[in-house]
This record gives sequence, C-alpha cells and structure tokens, in this order.
Amino acid sequence: MDKYGLIGFPLKHSLSKVYFNSKFASEGIDAEYVNFEIASIKELKSIINNNPQLKGLNVTIPYKEQVIPYLNKLSENAHLIGAVNVIKIDRKKKKIKLTGFNSDIIGFKQSIEPLLQPHHRHALILGTGGSAKAIFYGLQQLGLTATYVSRQKSSDQILTYSELSQEVMETHTVVINCTPVGMWPKVDDCPAIPYQLLTDKHLLYDLLYNPDETLFMKKGEEQGAGVKNGLEMLLLQAFAAWNFWEK
Repeated sequence: MDKYGLIGFPLKHSLSKVYFNSKFASEGIDAEYVNFEIASIKELKSIINNNPQLKGLNVTIPYKEQVIPYLNKLSENAHLIGAVNVIKIDRKKKKIKLTGFNSDIIGFKQSIEPLLQPHHRHALILGTGGSAKAIFYGLQQLGLTATYVSRQKSSDQILTYSELSQEVMETHTVVINCTPVGMWPKVDDCPAIPYQLLTDKHLLYDLLYNPDETLFMKKGEEQGAGVKNGLEMLLLQAFAAWNFWEK
C-alpha cells in the first residue's frame, strides 16, 4: 500500500488527513495518508527511511522554508517563493530523490481570483512565513501589488501593525491573514489591524479554516467587507499536490 503524509507541528488542526483518506476510499486508491508531527525538521530523513512505501509529503507550519536544504530539486514556483508545501519522493535504483513544489500558490490563486474586483489593486499580507511568501507571488501573478505586515520591522518592504494608517487602509483593499492568530482553540484572537477603517470595498481573506468564521472575518463583515476562509484553498492545493505526486 502506498503511503502519503503531512509533516509539521502541531497538526491537530489539519484536515489534510481526512481529505486524502476520504479521497483514497471513494476512488478505490490503495493508499493511506498519515500525520508525522515532528519537533524538528531533522526528523525528515528518518521518516523517509523508515517508511519505504512513502511516495509524497505535504509540509506545513513551521517547516515550509526549513525543509528546502533537505531536498534535491525545487520546482520553478517553489524556487521563486522560497517555500515548499509538497514533496515528491522518488525511489529508483536504491537512490532517493526529493523534489519540492508549492501548491499553496495554485490553491490561493484559484480561490481568490473570482472575488477580485477592479479596485482590488493593492494588498496587505499579514505575516512573513512560508505561506505568506506564496500569497505574495500569487497576488503578483494576478496583477496586484502586495506589502507584508509584521509585528517587527525588518525591512523597508514590511509595515508594522502600528503603521496601518487610514491612507494605507484606503489604498490596500485586500487583506490576507497568513498568521495562526485566531485559529482554534484561540478563537477570540485576531490580527491587530484597524478594523474600523475597513469598508465595503475591502476583501478579507483568512488562510485559516478552523473555525469556519474567524474573528478577523467577523470584524470585517461588521464593516461591510467581503470575507472568505481558507478551506477552499486547502482543497484546491491538495488537488494540485496529488497531481504533483502522480506525475
């Protein structure tokens, strides 16, 4: 039986295992999907060596960037973004080859594109991790400019939350939450943006999907903004991941 899995920490919130095992059962695919909750990316080698049936992995927080030095090859998108969320494992002639892909950018673009309006030209990306980098290039490919927002200022390309003035919020009408703030069980938390400056011209997109409606989304709705969670993106990127594994 083929095996696929997910590496990250923690993994209790992830729906990938449920999605893929349901897919395998419904489509008669002789495979299983398991979670590998690891405390260090250094454990990747033992996971691959100890699971000879393992054909592919998904990668989630906090390893999307840390995993890159362990790979033999990167796809064009993964190289551009600097983050990997899919690994294809080839075992030929007793040699193991690991290729990294990024399906986050595919799932995100397909999910948000139908929601974009002509006035959606500039975006704020909350967070600077691996997912945020995929979102940055996804927005760029859709014709939007994007600016990162973080708690600390580390470069001129990053704004802090205290710098989100009325002028910034008026011009940046798309706001993407790429942080874990607001994820279950801490559902009473939300990113510290000035929600009172949001309007019906704004679109708030949360990569989180547990809970279905985060406080970030609720506060946006109260101001008339359009909102969407990350469940569809998860499903679309999972579909793209399967295509990478089956190539």
